[in-house]
Amino acid sequence: MITSRQNETLKLVRKLRQRSWRDKLGLFVAEGDDLVVAAGTAGIEPVELLRAGENVEPELLAEVSTLAHPPRVLGVYRRADLPSGPLEGVGLALWRVSDPGNVGTLLRCADAFGPSFVALSDGCADITGAKALRASAGAVFRVPTAPFSTAPRPWIALVAHGGRPLPEVEVPSRATFLLGSEREGLPEDLVTDCYLVASLPMRGAAESLNVALAGAIALYEASRASG
Repeated sequence: MITSRQNETLKLVRKLRQRSWRDKLGLFVAEGDDLVVAAGTAGIEPVELLRAGENVEPELLAEVSTLAHPPRVLGVYRRADLPSGPLEGVGLALWRVSDPGNVGTLLRCADAFGPSFVALSDGCADITGAKALRASAGAVFRVPTAPFSTAPRPWIALVAHGGRPLPEVEVPSRATFLLGSEREGLPEDLVTDCYLVASLPMRGAAESLNVALAGAIALYEASRASG
C-alpha cells in the first residue's frame, strides 16, 4: 500500500502531467475506470496501475489526479503501445489543431465512423494529454494515429468556403480529409497538393464550424455514402 507522497510511482504520475516528460519517457497517464477499461479491452496493459484503497491511499491518488472528482483507478501506459496502423478507410489529417478537446473529439469521431485513423502534424495537441484522453472517451486506445505526412492519399482539403459542396463529392474508399486549425486553416501549399477541395454547405449566418464538428460531419458523410 502506497502511503507516502514521496513514492516513486506517484512522483512519476506528477511528472507525466507535463508533455515534456511524456515525450521524454514515452509514457502517459489515463485516469478513471472508463479509460482503464478501454485500454484493457484493446489489449493494452498498464506499466503501473493504482487503485484507491487497494494499493494506494485514496487521498494520495486524489492529489495526483487532474480530475475534479478523484478517480478510483489510474494507469500509466506506454505511448508505443497505442495503435499506429494499418491506416484503413477514410481518415483525418490534422494540421496544427492545438486544442486537446478538439483532437480527442476527432479521435472519438474516427472511432464512431470507422474504420478510420487520425494523422497529426507538429503543433497538434498531444493525444495522451489529460484533456484529449477524456475527450476521446477511450478511442485513443482503438484508433490508429500517425504522422501527418503518412496519411493515405488521395487528400481532400476541407475548407470553410469556396470548395466543392461535400455532399456532391464522391469520397474514395481510402482517403484522408485534411483539417486545419480554426484560426489559421490549412496552408495554401497543402490545399494545392490535394486531390480536391471541399466545403460544408451552410445556410445560416455562421462563418464556419468548430473543427471537431466539421470533421465529424465529413466522416459521417463518407460512411453514409459507402453504405
